Amino acid sequence: MLENSTEVTAAGIARLAGVGRAAVSNWRRRHADFPKPVGGTETSPSFALSEIERWLREQGKLAEVPLRERVWQQLAGHPVGAVAALVHTGSALLLLRDRPAAWRELAAVPDEAMAGVLSLALDEVLAARFGPAAEAGRAVRTPVRAELLPSVPLLRAAAELAVETGARQTFEFLLGRQLDANPRQYTLTPPGLAELMAALAETGTPEARTVLDPAAGTGALLCAVDGPAARYAQESSPDFAALTALRLALHTDADSDRGLAVRTGDTLRADAFPQLAADAVLCHPPFNERNWGHDELAYDPRWEYGLPARTESELAWVQHALARLREGGTAVLLMPPAAASRRSGRRIRADLLRRGALRAVIALPAGAAPPYGIPLHLWVLRKPGSGLHPSPELLLVDTAEPSETPSAGPASTAPSGGRDRLDWPTVRRAVLDAWQSFEGVGQDRGAGQDRDTGVDGGRGAAGSGRPGRAVPVIELLDDDVDLAPARHLPPPAATSGPAELIRVRERLTETLGLTGTLTPPAVIPSDPAHWPLTTVGELARAGALQLRTGGSGTGPVPVLTEHDVLGATAPSGSLPVDGPPEEPVLVERGDVVVPVLGGGSVVRVIDDATAGAALGRNLQLLRPDPTALDPWFLAGFLRGTANNRQASSYASTATRLDARRLQLPRLPLAEQQRFGERFRALARFEEALRLAGRLGGQLVQGMYDGLTDGTVAPK
Repeated sequence: MLENSTEVTAAGIARLAGVGRAAVSNWRRRHADFPKPVGGTETSPSFALSEIERWLREQGKLAEVPLRERVWQQLAGHPVGAVAALVHTGSALLLLRDRPAAWRELAAVPDEAMAGVLSLALDEVLAARFGPAAEAGRAVRTPVRAELLPSVPLLRAAAELAVETGARQTFEFLLGRQLDANPRQYTLTPPGLAELMAALAETGTPEARTVLDPAAGTGALLCAVDGPAARYAQESSPDFAALTALRLALHTDADSDRGLAVRTGDTLRADAFPQLAADAVLCHPPFNERNWGHDELAYDPRWEYGLPARTESELAWVQHALARLREGGTAVLLMPPAAASRRSGRRIRADLLRRGALRAVIALPAGAAPPYGIPLHLWVLRKPGSGLHPSPELLLVDTAEPSETPSAGPASTAPSGGRDRLDWPTVRRAVLDAWQSFEGVGQDRGAGQDRDTGVDGGRGAAGSGRPGRAVPVIELLDDDVDLAPARHLPPPAATSGPAELIRVRERLTETLGLTGTLTPPAVIPSDPAHWPLTTVGELARAGALQLRTGGSGTGPVPVLTEHDVLGATAPSGSLPVDGPPEEPVLVERGDVVVPVLGGGSVVRVIDDATAGAALGRNLQLLRPDPTALDPWFLAGFLRGTANNRQASSYASTATRLDARRLQLPRLPLAEQQRFGERFRALARFEEALRLAGRLGGQLVQGMYDGLTDGTVAPK
């Protein structure tokens, strides 16, 4: 085996073969010719990718590795690390995109010769986009020949993939895989949130020609900016800065007149753009940092609204954003909710209000961005100027608890909030409607005039359908200067009033009656059965069912997520519309879907309402041949506790189900259908109980709310 060859873990082998990790462990035990580990640890070994591919093909377990999967495995197992390999790949893709003829000439020579001349070619294209190599703080360093040599096979494969899908799409695919594979290493700004922040900035400053992100991360915010804007970014992590620079460069053409400047460094301590007057600033700053430079920056001129306390790093980022705006420019920052109410920051918040710099505080639903368990805030700010009048009002918007409509039934009620379950179109529409109405009217009046804001000034969301209120600044300038929207807006009601409460009660009564009719009949004791058994894996090899895994593909179809299966709700996810084209796995009527993680006995049989959705991540699909297997029989036996226990394996943080090890009795189709009818009846009973619980909880909370606000009489 060649030194520095690409390595792959057991998880990567499972992905290549489309099986669970337990299957890979079985292969290692049962097959003496299975490749030996070449690295890793005893508990997490790694194997040579080329040897694994050869063995899988010889065993008939792999016809051909898809090109995009081969590229990813080469990158993930790269001897210098995935991030460095991704930087090499992005640089080569930029060369391929900007100078295709030069790449073709380079690709025609052997690997060793290619590595040497490639370094020179990359230096030219990187200098053209990011400045000379000697320039201080340049985000992307030119790799030398020795660094590029082990990357040449990866770069050739990535270029081949780029010919099929495009250079930018290839880089986005690989970057997305890297972020997904290492979620604890990265604090991400989800695409829906990035688009909302960019839209708020665009509304505040319609003709933004320069946009700055002083804490760029992986560049999601600047990638969301639409239109011909020059983009400036700074990031303290050299790895993130390099990835951001390449990502943004691949988003713009080489001959574009849009500027691009990405620098590495600590923004608060060493600002790379001290003279910049940007039209807009977008920022997802690090939260709760104590070592942000409080002592050495005590006399910094950026603290125009007051020196932030050591515990108020977020207010330092707010003032940095204002300092880098032109007069009238707009900044949108993602903030922790504590920044709106901590007593240590009240003086700065008060000055931001008095001078009209803070224009809106928007509470997002929990799950909008990490940390996913709390409802984060967006602050919208505007740089005061000599020709601008301070606004007498602050817009407060609360989307933290979007309401649900129970009347549609459990299958059509998507859960609100939570990671991967956020209804971003609804959140975006609510926020932008409130902000545009507030801004539009505010531009048509002189300072100090009373007016109707277009956002309900009294009752907020309950009164107008908009979850916001324009609050007079004078009402907020008390001892606390608490700007949390939840403190100034009425809480979202559990129902839309007494009339809806009556409808919920009627539906609950109807559902409780239904549960009575669906209650299983009397239990008839019987001796334990001793059927001949088979496994899902054996049925799959015999052609009685197909096994598919979810989690890839692009397109506009809805996605059935793990949360949807666990909660028995309608498909709530979505596929990326921008990326390498790949057909998703679409579910069909009669398919049986099983969650891979968690070890719980939850199974879903696909009906007509769900058919056509794409299969999401951490889900496995079993598609039975209807002439050999009844889907409800299959689903029922898969839910057995003992069955799940023997088919599950345990990792340090989760339980993983290997669907191939699940057992079924060998029964004639007619006997399967008899069992299937009973299992289907149990599923209907379970669905009615779930709906009754949801309606009952809503009725109870609605009664509490109605009695406490006076809309329900205590009779």
